[in-house]
Amino acid sequence: MRSIGEMARDSGLGVSALRFYDRAGVLVPARVDPVSGYRWYAPEQLDEARLLARLRRAGMPLADIRLVLAGWSGADTDLVRGLLQAHLHRLELGLADARSEFSTLRAALDHRENPMTASPSTAAFRLSVPASALAAALDAVRFAVGADPELPMLGGVLFDVEGDALHLVATDRYRMAVARADAAGPGGPGAQVLVPAPLADAMRALLSGDEPVGFAVDGDRVTLEAGDRQAAGQCLAHDFPDYRRLVHLPSGRRALIDVPAFRKALETGPVRASMAQEGEGREESGASHDLSVLRVVDDGTVTVCEDGDDDPSNVAVNRRFLLAALAAGGRDRLVLEFGAPTAPLAIRRTDDETTFSLLMPVRLDD
Repeated sequence: MRSIGEMARDSGLGVSALRFYDRAGVLVPARVDPVSGYRWYAPEQLDEARLLARLRRAGMPLADIRLVLAGWSGADTDLVRGLLQAHLHRLELGLADARSEFSTLRAALDHRENPMTASPSTAAFRLSVPASALAAALDAVRFAVGADPELPMLGGVLFDVEGDALHLVATDRYRMAVARADAAGPGGPGAQVLVPAPLADAMRALLSGDEPVGFAVDGDRVTLEAGDRQAAGQCLAHDFPDYRRLVHLPSGRRALIDVPAFRKALETGPVRASMAQEGEGREESGASHDLSVLRVVDDGTVTVCEDGDDDPSNVAVNRRFLLAALAAGGRDRLVLEFGAPTAPLAIRRTDDETTFSLLMPVRLDD
């Protein structure tokens, strides 16, 4: 007999998904402990669970999944083939409709006079920024830079200049980080430039001490000068998403955490498995990642929930992303801000509201 955790690990279905399919009567465990309610599965149910996981990934409706499983176990191949073909046909029709809608959207984008944000600036300008401030800002956002080759506009750090403020921003769709550094420069309405990640890393390597460094843009070329050393290259010729529209979240429950203790709780605490998010890179496509399920309890502390805790107020996040955000926070105490279970989790500093990161939650039944 397999425990529900072993079945989740071997089948590709999450524990919460297995519970759901039990309640739906699709994959009922062979035995349920009458005292603890713990589920146990027979060895032959593993093949059914793996089949169910494949059908689920293909987006088949639950009613059809139930019939496929019944036909599969009864060797009714005609029924199974008919259901698979019907679902494939629906997917093809849906894809055709989606292509039509996307063609319309692309045409609308082509006719827009102004993109979401300004294109990389072609006007020359120069800023002076304390090396330590720029280093801290880069350290706070670098972890959130995207690596998906199909989304090159997310493969860098946005330098957003407005007056005497320089905001650095990075996102891979599933996480976003924003940091601010004081700068002396042209002032005025500001400018934006998207610095590719390798160049941003080369710039970071030059930043030591607290002496001002020069950050200059001339057309599509960007340069950082630190004393007699410099890092220079072309900026990315893409429009970065309008991050200001994404960071104004309704206030939620705030919890002050001790970062070293909370990190240990995450690293040693229970996790749940989920399929990899698309933004994690092609090399990890289809691999599972660990989720930490969090809850703010009545005394204001944050706990890492045990497996089986399905309180609807719980928030599940990619544990690796959360650990990286805690490290990027650069403080022994940080504030976690929870909204609805489907809203981003914010990681904020207690002494600097302008530097923060956001993590998208993950549905536990995904």
